[in-house]
Amino acid sequence: MSRFKKHSKKGTPGISTSSLPDIIFMLLFFFMVTTTMREATLKVRVTAPQATEVQKLEKKSLVSYIYIGPPMQKKLGTDARIQLADQFAEVNEVKEFILKEREAKNEVDRKFMITSLKVDKTTRMGIVTDVKQELREIGAFKINYSSRKVRSMEFN
Repeated sequence: MSRFKKHSKKGTPGISTSSLPDIIFMLLFFFMVTTTMREATLKVRVTAPQATEVQKLEKKSLVSYIYIGPPMQKKLGTDARIQLADQFAEVNEVKEFILKEREAKNEVDRKFMITSLKVDKTTRMGIVTDVKQELREIGAFKINYSSRKVRSMEFN
């Protein structure tokens, strides 16, 4: 007669990693679809002026950007133009743009909205003052001027 040996030490089977690449690609695809890299394609040149006291904004999702500067394409002229989202605009269109931005936000967050002016350093203040007047008329008093920090400061 033959004897059968009983193996009392059975190990736990290894974890199957065959579905791991599928999960990784699914997550990668999800983040690629839901992430936005840039809000608007710039049609105006914006070289931010330098500043010594710079603060970063906390919640960038509550910021509406208005770009002011000369157009990238020379055939559109050299005078400063206003860009709202991906379109050129006139001063009187600023109110409507900000009101649409407000409506798109959650009602709780509306009072925390900030309007950021990204203005080219060579732009005259006349157009900036006109935009600020339009913002003032609709109660958008929180205005931020985008700038870049001075790397080294020399005092004479």
